[in-house]
Amino acid sequence: MEKEPEPLSPAVAETHALEIARPDRFGTPVYVYSQMILEQQADKALAFPHAFGLTVRYAMKANPNQAILGIFRSKGLKIDASSGFEVERAIRASIRPEDILLTAQQVPENLPGLVESGIQYCACSLHQLSEYGRHFPGRTVSVRINPGLGSGETHRTNTGGPSSSFGIWHEMIPAVLSIAREHGLRIIRIHTHIGSGSDPKVWQKVAIMSLDTTAGFLDAGHQVQSLNLGGGYKVGRMSFEESTDLQECGAPVKQAFEDFHQRTGIELELEIEPGTFLVADAGCLIARVVDIKSTPSCNFIMIDAGMTEITRTGLYGAQHPISIVASSGRKGKVDDYLVQGHCCESGDILTPAEGDPEGLLPRKLPAPEIGDLVVVGGAGAYCAGMSAKNYNSYPEAAEVLIDNQGLPHLIRQRQTLEQITQNEVPLRR
Repeated sequence: MEKEPEPLSPAVAETHALEIARPDRFGTPVYVYSQMILEQQADKALAFPHAFGLTVRYAMKANPNQAILGIFRSKGLKIDASSGFEVERAIRASIRPEDILLTAQQVPENLPGLVESGIQYCACSLHQLSEYGRHFPGRTVSVRINPGLGSGETHRTNTGGPSSSFGIWHEMIPAVLSIAREHGLRIIRIHTHIGSGSDPKVWQKVAIMSLDTTAGFLDAGHQVQSLNLGGGYKVGRMSFEESTDLQECGAPVKQAFEDFHQRTGIELELEIEPGTFLVADAGCLIARVVDIKSTPSCNFIMIDAGMTEITRTGLYGAQHPISIVASSGRKGKVDDYLVQGHCCESGDILTPAEGDPEGLLPRKLPAPEIGDLVVVGGAGAYCAGMSAKNYNSYPEAAEVLIDNQGLPHLIRQRQTLEQITQNEVPLRR
């Protein structure tokens, strides 16, 4: 049976797409987000099974737009920041410093100031822990542990195991305890994150392993209050992909926390850090067909967006649903098409083979005409916040939020060429 084209993204209706993309409105390319879906996903995360309290932190690297941060702040979510700059960005978006946990690959130069402002810090290496102890002897701190096992949608999104640099290798915990003793640090939170799009079974297994790790820190005299199990819950962007059921995924972990309490008398709080789960399907990218080409073996739809807006396809071979919205309302004959981005780069393709960024996989799409719209779904996460911005000097795309009354609001203006070049300094001879 011939595969049907993917349905339109749930983040935008066809009428909204046509209205938003008008040149006298917001134009293309443009990201569009749904407040309703953002809030629905936040509610699902807040209902995650737990035994003795739950903190949901939004992994803001997924999409750091301040309007989205504000929506999640109003729902009671806290923040997982991946750099000192993200911390400052969150604070500028009116997030309270004490609601931010910094878990970064690089120690910020202004770490002392950030910590004094009230943020919480999670050390991800022995060096980071030593630096924190040097600045803040006797303080509380969190540590991220690499449990020796990981799981991700692709090898590149796996952040656990011996091939991952994330966290402190679990066999080095004695060194962690030694550094903590040296500086009088009190470890109050254990953190782990195994990857994006992880297998729920592996996530559950690592949760149990992390409880054993926590018990070791308790035995060493540390007063661990919470276990942060990261995020990485799989979102099925495509119709044939499955999404993680948080209730099903979390139920065995809740029981494990209760069993841990029976053994130790400790009521551990659970923390989770979803990013993709909260925003992926709440957003889409609207682009315009600018050309149509053919070779003896391929039909190409050329659009005015690409790796400057979505790098996941070229980086991971990630799959995004793609739909055609014809301005005339006509329905073209379905055929096989590759969707090509606007960059002068052979890898700027939005229809790669699944999990293989170097392969190609044509999509069943209605025949378009130049000027039609192409809607790329699942673009709320790791798209606007993670793209090859300004490659070929293309300006950063605009961003629009559709509120709960169905009204679109501009939440990021389209960048200008002047803004692209404003920090360049001409060489004077």
